[in-house]
Amino acid sequence: MVRELRQWFPLRGNLFGRGGAYVKAVDGVSFSIRKGEVLGLVGESGSGKTTVGRTILRLLSPTGGSISFRGQEITKLTRRRMRPIRREMQLIFQDPFASLNPRMTVERIVTAPLNVHETRLGAADKRDRVNQALTMVGLSPDFASRYPHEFSGGQRQRIGIARALILRPEFLVADEPVSALDVSIQAQIVNLLSDLKVELGLTMLFIAHDLAVVGHISDRIAVMYLGKLMELAPADALFSAPLHPYTEALFSAVPDPDPTVRRQRIILKGDVPSPIAPPTGCVFRTRCRYAIAACSGAEPEFREIAAGHFKACIRDDLALQGSG
Repeated sequence: MVRELRQWFPLRGNLFGRGGAYVKAVDGVSFSIRKGEVLGLVGESGSGKTTVGRTILRLLSPTGGSISFRGQEITKLTRRRMRPIRREMQLIFQDPFASLNPRMTVERIVTAPLNVHETRLGAADKRDRVNQALTMVGLSPDFASRYPHEFSGGQRQRIGIARALILRPEFLVADEPVSALDVSIQAQIVNLLSDLKVELGLTMLFIAHDLAVVGHISDRIAVMYLGKLMELAPADALFSAPLHPYTEALFSAVPDPDPTVRRQRIILKGDVPSPIAPPTGCVFRTRCRYAIAACSGAEPEFREIAAGHFKACIRDDLALQGSG
């Protein structure tokens, strides 16, 4: 569970973070991930998706807010106290070409987490675990003695997944795991993750910018813009009826498999503002086709507007005040 999570980075020259500007990469984000579900996190590049994932794993120390895992508050745990928890929280990296050490064999790469967290395992037991992990992701155990450069991008990503799963974690953060792969391979990796989620009972935060990919694997989807959540809903509800103007624009750009269906393409005006100086009030107001004067005055509340469907919009806040 994440509550009011903030991750602000001081700009260079801002000594000790005092008296200077910040990049507000994540600014007051709240959500929960239910055991055994996949929560998709989508948004444009620079929206803060990857920062959310890395902060949840405590690879980054949060500026503010709360992170709890299995009911335990982990926001301020020391590295020593985080160590036994880290084996339950693993990361699948975006780039399968940069995330594997070219000087290490597949066996050494996949074994690395065991060397940190299960030091009492003997060499034979480690080798068995590596073989099991490789088989689980659809690779032959014979690949263990080979090097990363001998594999395709899709195979490399499978190696990365095997490394993440060898500790048998409960929770995975998949950080754009297919964005660096050919389109023909993307579906294979997404299907693999879907199968592993069911087989192993995994809970997953799946980060991506491709809505079609996210929709295929996710139970619920959260939409981010400029460090904040705009909308969160069950995947089916979000695809059938996106309610936030930003989500509407994102979905209008998704190709429909039915060639007879013609969607109205919503073109967002202007550019994404700088996270150093985001707009006052609603951060999306400068590009929103429904923006009104009140949007600049107050930040919208991220509220539940239907069962399990959350949205942040000033118009909804005003409507609620009017009805009250």
